[in-house]
Amino acid sequence: MSTERATVVLTEDRPAPASKRSGAAPRVRGRTGPSPLLAAPALVLFGVFALVPLAGVVVLSLMKWDGVADPAWIGLGNWTAALSDPATGHAIWLSVQVMVFSWLFQTPVSLLLGVLIARRGRYRAVLGVLYFLPMLLSSAAIAIAFKALLDPNFGLSRAFGANWLSQDWLGDPSITLYVVIFVIAWQFVPFHTLLYQAGVRQIPAQLYEAAQLDGAGVVRQFFHITMPQLRYTIITSSTLMLVGSLTYFDLVFVLTSGGPGNATRFLPLDMYLNGFSNNDMGRASTLAVLLVVAGLALSLGLARLANFSRGSQLEGS
Repeated sequence: MSTERATVVLTEDRPAPASKRSGAAPRVRGRTGPSPLLAAPALVLFGVFALVPLAGVVVLSLMKWDGVADPAWIGLGNWTAALSDPATGHAIWLSVQVMVFSWLFQTPVSLLLGVLIARRGRYRAVLGVLYFLPMLLSSAAIAIAFKALLDPNFGLSRAFGANWLSQDWLGDPSITLYVVIFVIAWQFVPFHTLLYQAGVRQIPAQLYEAAQLDGAGVVRQFFHITMPQLRYTIITSSTLMLVGSLTYFDLVFVLTSGGPGNATRFLPLDMYLNGFSNNDMGRASTLAVLLVVAGLALSLGLARLANFSRGSQLEGS
């Protein structure tokens, strides 16, 4: 008997599986992949260091406490006082302005720099290193440096002999807010540039090659290929930018301390001054809860706007 015939005979004589003989349904394998228990340590740490303190702040916002004596329950008294105080309203309005102007300034600059650095080239690598230098500096160091540079007596005006630089950049209430926004952008544009650079490098090169064959120029490729493919990156960057605007404290505190007057007294700084300068921890806790609620609302709203559950970004292209 030849090898081929023996193989056929053995195959025909082999008994069929039990599931096929009895007509039973085939066994379905269980779920594969990492166990959900692997996330338990992270969830425990998040609960201990995030949820528990947040619950304590919510309870403290319903009490009168100077940080020394025993807290006294006053219900919604802190909320009524905070929401009816013009200073709090002014701080909220300043925070909204910082969010809007920071986004309008940082987003296009970060996007263009990210697209530029994502291209291959030695000089672009050098520029990338220079652009990312502010990420290595702390907010306090940046504030101290800019405070010295913008000093009208011995700052940039003395170094370059330019009279228009000799004005009081941090003492004029009409321009101080925009100066602070510029310093904030100088610090955080490199971070968002890095996000856009990574996003651009994930775009398939075939899309650009097909566009070039169709005669599309650089501008049309940017608006019809790069921008749509970076939709999720733009939403992610905008979420970090807008929510991060609610946490600007150290840079503003060192740079202006909320001045001149209340020109740069943003909501986080107002929370700090109420708690540690006015010794009103209940009022400060109320402002902290407001910041948390605003941050959650922004995050959920932008996530819903992006509609991340629709699937891959390339599927809709």
